[in-house]
Amino acid sequence: MIIMHKLERMPNADDIEFKQKFIDHYSKLTDFDTFKKYCLSFLRRSIRVNTLKISIPQLVKRIEKDWELTQIPWCKEGFWIEHRGIGEEKRRDIGNLSEHALGYFYVQEAASMIPPIVLDPKPGETILDMCAAPGSKASQIAQYMKNKGILIANDYLGIRLAPLGINLQRMGITNSMITLMEGRYFKGFEFDRILVDAPCSGTGTIRKSIKTLRIWNPLILKKIAGQQKQLIKTAFDNLKPGGTLVYSTCSLEPIEDENVVTYLLDNYPDAKLEEFELPLKRGSVCNEFDGMSFHKDIQKCLKIWPQDNDTEGFFVAKIMKIRRKCPTPH
Repeated sequence: MIIMHKLERMPNADDIEFKQKFIDHYSKLTDFDTFKKYCLSFLRRSIRVNTLKISIPQLVKRIEKDWELTQIPWCKEGFWIEHRGIGEEKRRDIGNLSEHALGYFYVQEAASMIPPIVLDPKPGETILDMCAAPGSKASQIAQYMKNKGILIANDYLGIRLAPLGINLQRMGITNSMITLMEGRYFKGFEFDRILVDAPCSGTGTIRKSIKTLRIWNPLILKKIAGQQKQLIKTAFDNLKPGGTLVYSTCSLEPIEDENVVTYLLDNYPDAKLEEFELPLKRGSVCNEFDGMSFHKDIQKCLKIWPQDNDTEGFFVAKIMKIRRKCPTPH
C-alpha cells in the first residue's frame, strides 16, 4: 500500500498556464484536475543506496539522525528523504551531503528506479544502456550486476558523457564502457539485456521541469515518436534470442509509449510483451487513442501518472525476444 505524502504546492502555481490544447488532450487521458494538482506540487526527493559501496542499514544509520527516510515500496534500495529541520532550518540540498560525494547514494526520482528493476540485470551478463546519461539507471544496472559482466553505457552527445563518466566513477562502477554514438547506429552486437530509456517529450516530468508545458507541441510528438521507433527497432535487432528489452519514457503520450511498442510488436513476430508486477498503483494504458489502435497485449505495459504514487509520470514495457525453434531434421 502506498502512503501518499502531503502535497507541497509550488508558490507560483497560480501563475502557471496550461495551453488549451494541452488541457483538451490530457482530459481524454486522465482526470485532468487531479493531474494538474500534482503537476503543480513539488516532487518528493528520493535517493537510491549504492550497495556496491555501503549496505542499506549502514547508510540509514549514517544519515537518519538529520534525515527522515521512507522506504520506496518497489525498490529496496530506494528511499524518499526529507530533512527533520523546521522552517528555515529545513535542508533540501541532499546533493551536498558527504555521503553523496562518496558515492554512497544516488539522487534519483522514485519512478526512475523502475526500468532497471524490470530489466532485472544479472552478474556476468552483457548489457546495453542505449541512452545512459547522466547515469542514474546505468549505475543502478551495474549495481544489480555487482560490477560483474559488461555494461555498455552509451549516449549520443559528447557533452552528456561528462556527467555520465563522473557519476559512474563516483558510484564505483568498474564493469562499464562509455560509448558515444547515436543509438540507431548500433549494429552487429548481441546483448543479454538492453535498456532504451528513450529521449521523449518529458510530459511526466512537469513537477520538476515546468518548461515542459511551454514547449509542448503536438506537431513535434510525431517526430519524437519516429526517433523512438528507430531506437527500439535497433535495440531489438541487437538483442540475443531469449534476451530482454525494456523500453521506457518519462512521457505520458500514447504516441510515444503504446504506439512505439505496438510498432515493434507489429514488425517483429519474435517480440513478446512480458507482464511484471510491482507494489504500486498502475494508471490506465490505452488500447486506442486519437485514431491509433494499439497491440492486443499492450495492457501488459506499465503507465503511472504523477497522482498514482506521488512520483513523476512514467511508461515501462518489458519485451522478450523469443527463441526460434530449430527445424526438426528428417
